[in-house]
Amino acid sequence: MVTERETVATDLPGWGVEGEHLVGSWLFDDFASAFAAATRIAFLAERTDHHPDLRVSWGRLEMRVTTHSAGRLTGKDVDLARAVEAAIGPPRG
Repeated sequence: MVTERETVATDLPGWGVEGEHLVGSWLFDDFASAFAAATRIAFLAERTDHHPDLRVSWGRLEMRVTTHSAGRLTGKDVDLARAVEAAIGPPRG
């Protein structure tokens, strides 16, 4: 059985795992671009009812997600990461 951590290492190379959180960060040309990407993630989160922590600063977006109800990283987190990659590209920062 492949674990979520193994999936991140092999299928989501731009992402990292910190404790029980899946973590990604992106660099943008300005604050507005980073905020727009965060907004796209927010709409994905609402559709999937799975909400990451987002941090937006000038030219940078950071996302951290875990499945709080399970108390650990799960397939829901991996699925959200894949959806985010499809929407704004893989982490690059």
